[in-house]
Amino acid sequence: MERLLTALMELVVPPASMVMLAFAWPTLSFLRAIEWAVKALTKEDMRGKVVLVTGASSAIGEQVAYEYARRGANLVLVARREHRLFAVRENARALGAGQVLVVAADVVREDDCSRLVADTISYFGQLDHLVNTVSLGHDFLFEEAGDRAAFPHLMDINFWGNVYPTYAALPYLRQSQGRVVVNASVDTWLPMPRMSLYSAAKAAVVDFYETLRYEVKDEVGITVATHGWISGEPGASRFSLEENAGATDQPQQQWTKAETTTPLPAPGGQAVEEYARAVVDGACRGDARVRRPGWYDVFHVFRAFAPDVLGWTFRLLLSTAPAPPTVAAGTGRRALVVAPVSAPTAALPAPPVRPLIEYPAAAAGRRPAAAQLHKLE
Repeated sequence: MERLLTALMELVVPPASMVMLAFAWPTLSFLRAIEWAVKALTKEDMRGKVVLVTGASSAIGEQVAYEYARRGANLVLVARREHRLFAVRENARALGAGQVLVVAADVVREDDCSRLVADTISYFGQLDHLVNTVSLGHDFLFEEAGDRAAFPHLMDINFWGNVYPTYAALPYLRQSQGRVVVNASVDTWLPMPRMSLYSAAKAAVVDFYETLRYEVKDEVGITVATHGWISGEPGASRFSLEENAGATDQPQQQWTKAETTTPLPAPGGQAVEEYARAVVDGACRGDARVRRPGWYDVFHVFRAFAPDVLGWTFRLLLSTAPAPPTVAAGTGRRALVVAPVSAPTAALPAPPVRPLIEYPAAAAGRRPAAAQLHKLE
């Protein structure tokens, strides 16, 4: 009976949902328009409010800081490159920002995130908006990655670089009934080649904040902003990863900069300033989601109800597309360029003769506790 019911639901629910959506779409669009108008009239006044922006030294983070500055907010600018933050601070002051605090920190380090939030509260006494814009893209096929050390760095920056600041700031955002603003990407539902790890990390970010939205309820607002291709600026940069590049003996990560002269064209894209303005406008209106360009939403429908059509289209386009450029620009985010594997692929390793997890003899016949598990080589 259960199997018959499941088969019936699979047969009926998808077309019925499409028909219902088609009839309800005009009404839903009208209601959304009314909601937008009400929110626009009651938009949050940011004058005197405190906004913490991570990744504020360049690209989207820098432009978001300028948009908040135009609204008279007090700013806390966070990035690893402190010297870039001083220039952003002067520009923000010229645009009308109140007090501007510069904090050099690495958001993939939990201690740094606790410190930067503590510095914010110590200096301003409150925190109203946390804007996470830290992002790191890449431009290599998964099997071309010559150095697997890049894998955890991509996840650290794109996922934990959002989670750690949020965890540290959440108690103070509850006090002020503030808001978390997150910079995601259309790659979360429109995966593209050469961005596998980036897309996976951004999808994790979106799912994390959609879940957190229900946990914090109405005490803290959450705005998830997703963007498509964003055209770069002249002199845009790409970054590669080097290990132990610091002055100390501790393992560090250092981004080396390579300048490009002209941004690559971004078909259907938008300027980073336009996207930043849309993000801040949406956050001040209290929007749960900001998507630019909006027409990317149609791919949601195809992915849910006609994934084969989407797959065929991508295969057709990619089979005739030229080879990707070696310079990763035009995405509005930093790009990690990893040298492809030049040598022939080595033979696959033989399977282990023993399992990777060994259960102690005393625990045989029952599920051992986590502390009793012993990993082998």
